[in-house]
Amino acid sequence: MDHEVARASTTAGLPVAPTLSPSLEAAGVGRGSTLVDRRSLLICLLALPIGAAAGLVARVLTALIYAVTNLSFYGRLSFGFATPWENALGLGVIVIPVIGGLIVGVMARYGSAAIRGHGIPEAMEQVLLNESRIPPRITFLKPVSAAIAIGTGGPFGAEGPIIATGGAMGSVLGQVVRVTAKERKTLLAAGAAAGMAATFGSPISAVLLAVELLLFELRPASVVPVAFASAVAAGIRALWYDAAPIFAMPAVAPPGMEALASYAAVGAVAGLASVGLTWAVYAMEDAFDRLPVHWMWWPAIGALAVGVVGYFVPRTLGVGYENISDILSAKLALGAVITLCAFKFVSWCIALGSGTSGGTLAPIFTIGGGLGAALGAVAAALLPHAGIDPRVAAVVGMAALFAGASRAFLASVVFAFETTHQIHALLPLLAGGAAAYLVSALLMRNTIMTEKIARRGVRVPEEYAADYLDGVLVRDGHSHNVVSIRADDPVDVARSWLASDAPGTRHQGFPVLDAAGELVGVITAREIAIAPDPAAPVRSLVKRPPVVVFEDESLREATDRMVEADVGRLPVVKRGASRHVVGMITRSDVVGAHRRRLREDRLD
Repeated sequence: MDHEVARASTTAGLPVAPTLSPSLEAAGVGRGSTLVDRRSLLICLLALPIGAAAGLVARVLTALIYAVTNLSFYGRLSFGFATPWENALGLGVIVIPVIGGLIVGVMARYGSAAIRGHGIPEAMEQVLLNESRIPPRITFLKPVSAAIAIGTGGPFGAEGPIIATGGAMGSVLGQVVRVTAKERKTLLAAGAAAGMAATFGSPISAVLLAVELLLFELRPASVVPVAFASAVAAGIRALWYDAAPIFAMPAVAPPGMEALASYAAVGAVAGLASVGLTWAVYAMEDAFDRLPVHWMWWPAIGALAVGVVGYFVPRTLGVGYENISDILSAKLALGAVITLCAFKFVSWCIALGSGTSGGTLAPIFTIGGGLGAALGAVAAALLPHAGIDPRVAAVVGMAALFAGASRAFLASVVFAFETTHQIHALLPLLAGGAAAYLVSALLMRNTIMTEKIARRGVRVPEEYAADYLDGVLVRDGHSHNVVSIRADDPVDVARSWLASDAPGTRHQGFPVLDAAGELVGVITAREIAIAPDPAAPVRSLVKRPPVVVFEDESLREATDRMVEADVGRLPVVKRGASRHVVGMITRSDVVGAHRRRLREDRLD
């Protein structure tokens, strides 16, 4: 028996780089990047038509909402811009949302229950549980149901259904074209991001939203296709709309330190409000769950409340992007802002709890903007020399409430900037968004996006940290003392050695080396024990080419290779032309690396 450390080796059966001279390969020259590959190019190409289609869907859905609004509240056939609050229906305005709720309930019951809700939690669930497979019919049912719900006065934004529809289109394409589950997830996220970019003209925050709520990772292979789709959708949007921000507001001045601290406080209060808002939404869902009627009727019941609130406060009806612009530009009196936001919250909370179809972003932005404007006005009155601008406070409140409710922190901050073009608001947004995120994370386990699926037993990733094993090299984690077996020794000699209780005999697997010390394969102690012919050479027990790992590869790559080969140990070799073994890496070594990771999180 040999108890030796062999030198560098390579072997058949391992996916390696093209053959190079030993010196060049040892230096890593010519080895391609592992960040992207040729498949990444294919996914990028598929993302382009998804982005274009999402841009068109956004335009079509907006037109459908206007058409339903015109028909429902004004009795005219038109795809032109219309808001429901300028109608002259009187008490009749209460009936219109109920009719819309009845239609949506029927569509959900006999079409697909997946159209209920605002769409993002449902997309997250498909990503986490169903390999990102969304039924094709959702691409039709979701936008139509949303157009009916919003067009008849539902207090929702159009962006949620567009995001859900774009995601569904990406998923469907990923089911038609032969792709992996991870690639299908990327296409779903690309469609969702494109939907948001086409709605708001905010391509960068759309990519961040996809990362924070759908991809759960930040890999070039997934982010780049999403970015392409988002850029294409924003370009499609530019064909119909000018380059002005969707929430245009007068320019604001750079903040001083006192003002910045005040905006951070606004963000903290918004974070606290996001906890209450999330609790209220799901308390309302629970209340509807207890109703003794089928869920098909819930949207109509919720719509009755929408109609009643809309009768007294007409601006709560419909999408309400104009409300956000007016709040951010200080065009509404403070009392009107508080009234609008309070009743918008009541109307939206009831309607969303009823399970109808519509987006959450616009209502949250409206409520957050109003909360920030009110807090900013109070702070400016109490601290007149601090330079506090209620308009900046409104922008901060808008972004902070969404950051706290969804935990999409970066997306919220960048979104507020992209939709207002206020460069001097970036620092207040960062401070306020961070404060809201911190408060929300301290007080609330799940978010408005994840509570629904968490109740169904789905665990949603909470952190997007780098894979620890990907940062540990095999050479820093493998066993250097290699206990090997000679390939030409008879099986009974190997058995006798194993029974001798000599050092190394307790191992479960051993590299088999030839007379030159080069790797022939790997066998286990059990294979030696059950071999039928004790006189046969050990090399006869090797049934397949050895799978190895290089010293300069990561423990993540080693672990993946163990799983793919269904083995518990791998010989470690250096890059070069020989097959000399320099160590062994086992599952226990991987567990040991995780122990080091846990130690790093502990206080000394």
